Amino acid sequence: MYAYGDFGDCGRTFFVNRGWGGHGPRWGAWAAFGPFVGRRRFFEQGEVRLAILSLLAEGPRHGYELIKQLEARAGGLYRASAGTVYPTLQLLEDEGLVVSESRDGKRVYRLTPEGERELEREADSVKEIWGRAEKWEEWSQFLGPDTVALARPLGALVKSALRAFSAAGDSPDAQEEIRRILDRAREGLDTIAKGGRKPHGG
Repeated sequence: MYAYGDFGDCGRTFFVNRGWGGHGPRWGAWAAFGPFVGRRRFFEQGEVRLAILSLLAEGPRHGYELIKQLEARAGGLYRASAGTVYPTLQLLEDEGLVVSESRDGKRVYRLTPEGERELEREADSVKEIWGRAEKWEEWSQFLGPDTVALARPLGALVKSALRAFSAAGDSPDAQEEIRRILDRAREGLDTIAKGGRKPHGG
């Protein structure tokens, strides 16, 4: 499952024109969008193996348990597939990082000493993976099926804001007016969220 931080052609033009593509020094300003900006997928190349190794460090697991735990750690926003997990387990076993045995008709995997050393070598990467997972979990509480209805108006709002900011150029007054408009919208939404005012027509 992929998480898109793409706001369409308008968004791409906005970021590229300002040199904000990728993970440059100014990308951090978009942290308010959580894990959905600047990242096309939850796991980058080579990270699934590290995530699985770190879960096995907590104790032996069979494949289905690992699939469910990967999903739970991401707050349900990432769903590992059997087509990803089982080939990765086979690769780890071929590398001597895990071993498996049959228990009650299920193949259970556990770390080897070499697998433990691999985790020690990649400790920083593992910490980054699960730190990202915590952010995904924080956002997951707001992303139930009903929120799909917000996708179109939210996307339209973001595009309009980016378009306006591009048109504002280097004018501080125009930029500030855009911020005020967005702040008023946010404050109104926060009031509804706190139960202080019913939405129009509600």
